[in-house]
Amino acid sequence: MTAHELDPTPETTIDVFDRDTPAVLTVDPGDTVVVRSLDASGHLERQETPGEQKPLMITDRRGHCLTGPIAVRGAEPGNVLAVHLQSLRPGEWGWTGSAVKDNWLTRRLGLADGPPSWLLWELDAEKALGTDNHGHTVALNPFLGVTGLPPAERGAHSTIPPRTAGGGNIDCRELVAGSTLYLPVTVPGANLLLGDGHAAQGDGEVSGTAIECPMTTEVVLDLVEEPPAPGIHAVTPAGRITFGFHTDLNEAMADALDAMLVWMTSLYDLDKATALALASPTVDLRVTQVANQTWGVHAVLPHGAIG
Repeated sequence: MTAHELDPTPETTIDVFDRDTPAVLTVDPGDTVVVRSLDASGHLERQETPGEQKPLMITDRRGHCLTGPIAVRGAEPGNVLAVHLQSLRPGEWGWTGSAVKDNWLTRRLGLADGPPSWLLWELDAEKALGTDNHGHTVALNPFLGVTGLPPAERGAHSTIPPRTAGGGNIDCRELVAGSTLYLPVTVPGANLLLGDGHAAQGDGEVSGTAIECPMTTEVVLDLVEEPPAPGIHAVTPAGRITFGFHTDLNEAMADALDAMLVWMTSLYDLDKATALALASPTVDLRVTQVANQTWGVHAVLPHGAIG
């Protein structure tokens, strides 16, 4: 198997999903790729003061600054791309913003009229510790907010809402090193985009941002003919995970749970109603994120929860 490296440059970064964007790297199934990504905004320099404007990789940015696309030879719709996350290392700095946008949540919280608030973070990857400009410290738990494939429909598609086809801005804090994310292939070659590094985030990403940071991510990319579960799903250190994405929170919840029940019927040789009964004492439903126009919910079956 071959190892590749991909750095963020004007030729290798993009801020939309578009099936017609030419791949900047083509790999074979089983290859390793070390992908370096800028923070979600594509800052070329670190901020020195909260909210400071710094040069960006992409001016007039439409969405997240992502690295790729990466094509996988032989990938076709009907396959599943397995993204094995080998390691994730945040950069030395990050930021978090709140009340930046006028939306339903900031209005509900009484913050829509501003001013916004910003935290700047010093990140110590060796100690897995972040320190903000007020002196608060948090444990780091790095992952990528965006791991996704372009929709099959032609044209430029926003990176902001996660999608049941292709994934994208999933923002699931469980997708740490040691996880495998399974993405049903949407277009020939798969054309994977990676970025939106998060040094730490709570379930929900309640301010609309996590600790946004540059990230170095090592992945092994493979193709799967018979995935263990339907739709977008993952096996992580925390357990097996299925996802739901919808503008209606109830529908997002039901989609995540439905996929988990299908997985459980296969794992434990159960009918669906019995799987639901077994899920009630064992499966956690979590709000993945509330920030991206589409609700995200993930269902988690912890390892060892069922003997």
